[in-house]
Amino acid sequence: MPRNLTYSALTLRVKASGESNREAWFFTAEEGIVKATVFGGPKSRLRAQVAPFHEGKLWIYHDPVRDSRKVSDFDVHSYRTGLRELYERIMTAASLAETILAFHGGGGNWPEAARLAGSVLDVLESADEATSSRLGLYFLWHWAGILGLRDGLSVDFDSPIKLGAGAKLWLNAIESLPAAEVKRVSLDGPSLEQARNFTQAVLAGALGQRLSLWN
Repeated sequence: MPRNLTYSALTLRVKASGESNREAWFFTAEEGIVKATVFGGPKSRLRAQVAPFHEGKLWIYHDPVRDSRKVSDFDVHSYRTGLRELYERIMTAASLAETILAFHGGGGNWPEAARLAGSVLDVLESADEATSSRLGLYFLWHWAGILGLRDGLSVDFDSPIKLGAGAKLWLNAIESLPAAEVKRVSLDGPSLEQARNFTQAVLAGALGQRLSLWN
């Protein structure tokens, strides 16, 4: 295995490791979830680059003897600073990140999953409160499709979860809709709740739990 690795990566999570280092989890189109150490104190340029929801070209050095990975460089092309300007945006983004981690990157269809995550985050960066909520549901419904959980599943089937006509129409409509068009498809409050409960049930059935951030 080569020691120097290059990825197209989205930062999902960063946490402190020791006094000055950090552990970072990335979602890559090439290898799915990749974890690596970011060395450097608070004034480190690299530490500033590796932050949640930043996306770009990632260089990692892999030590095959210790089987350890460290971030060598990260050329960020999408900072998405707008996500932190609205509570609904950052919570939707956090839900997206934790969903990807919980499902270990989507079961191998990494390029498609990475495109989905990036497109949703790009639109989310300037979304209003209502659109942020719908984008979160849009991501979960398409994520269920990437995982194959919707294969043979119709939103018209006899579900134990009440699913009205509005929720069914909206879920069917967004299947072929780009993330940027979500704000143009209206959804009333009760239908949104029904669609959310239904989608979460599909994902929870595969995961064995509901993630708290889904709500």
